[in-house]
Amino acid sequence: MSSEALSPDELDRRNERARRSWAKQAPRYDKAIDFFERRVFGSEHRKWACSRASGQTLEVAIGTGLNLVHYPEEVSLTGIDLSPEMLDIARERAASSGRAPDLGEADAHRLPFHDATFDTVVTTYSLCNIPDPRRAVGEMKRVLRPGGRLVLVDHIRSSVGLIFWFQKGIEFFSRRIDGEHMTRRPLEQVIAEGFVVEERDRTRAGVVERLVAIKPNH
Repeated sequence: MSSEALSPDELDRRNERARRSWAKQAPRYDKAIDFFERRVFGSEHRKWACSRASGQTLEVAIGTGLNLVHYPEEVSLTGIDLSPEMLDIARERAASSGRAPDLGEADAHRLPFHDATFDTVVTTYSLCNIPDPRRAVGEMKRVLRPGGRLVLVDHIRSSVGLIFWFQKGIEFFSRRIDGEHMTRRPLEQVIAEGFVVEERDRTRAGVVERLVAIKPNH
């Protein structure tokens, strides 16, 4: 269950590359991810993830706010993202939906919240692109209250050999262009950080994994 540990300077460099990439992608992101969700990943996962949120909830890498419409009314939502351009779109979406989340620019590796602040942390399709996923998962654990839930959806390496090698081929280029990983397995970081996995399934030839994990009370 290895994870790439990055020096502070390297982490900053990769974050800046990601920030520039998302600035370019922001205007067309919704259309692009909609295509992949309808054709590859499945469009049901955002609703699944948000339905498991309760209480004070943090969404890490909220992006353009595509999950906003799926959260239960009673959830008090905070959302962070590395990209101000993505957040601008999320704010517009929030205003048109009648939701009032607290949105702000922040780094998933250094969450600007006190320990044990949230009842739920949600992240969807983000750890594939975050430079140091182990560190980010550790931060998600830190800001969760004991007994709190981490709800995660991501695309991962396929359990089908031919598809896996196709992913590896794409990843050879995508990692270098914009830091996108096709074959990560966030479950590994979740277990390594001491979460207890309560719910997990894997679909679409093993390409999509979703889970609910609990921060232990001790």
